[in-house]
Amino acid sequence: MNRRNFLVKTACVIGGAHSFSAPVMAATSTSDEDFEVVLSKKQWQAKLSDFEYQVMRKEKTERADSSALLNEKREGTYLCKGCDLPLYPSNTKYESGTGWPSFYQSLPDAVGTKEDNGFFMKRTEVHCRRRGSHLGAYF
Repeated sequence: MNRRNFLVKTACVIGGAHSFSAPVMAATSTSDEDFEVVLSKKQWQAKLSDFEYQVMRKEKTERADSSALLNEKREGTYLCKGCDLPLYPSNTKYESGTGWPSFYQSLPDAVGTKEDNGFFMKRTEVHCRRRGSHLGAYF
């Protein structure tokens, strides 16, 4: 099973929008031009809090065990905070022991990946395939 950390403040639709967060270490940025929907820096900053912007657009890391939805158990679908694209069904969420929400399966055509060799380790970064929002990493 691959561990998937999820992104800070990704919307979780479970009877309404809920905050969802997860971290990943900094990685080389993917160009915004690589995605279907592109927003300017100012548009992103208007849409997101400063912290959400740092994680989603600058690939910063959220502190372990700080996610409001780490222990979320309700059924539903986790959506991208940047564009509401459905990303993960709640039945694929599992307890990884990492301190961040983790998933073993994304929805079809929901996420993209790229190699991340930062911090002296090899990982695969995960992002929303439509807007490039940073979602976490496989380790």
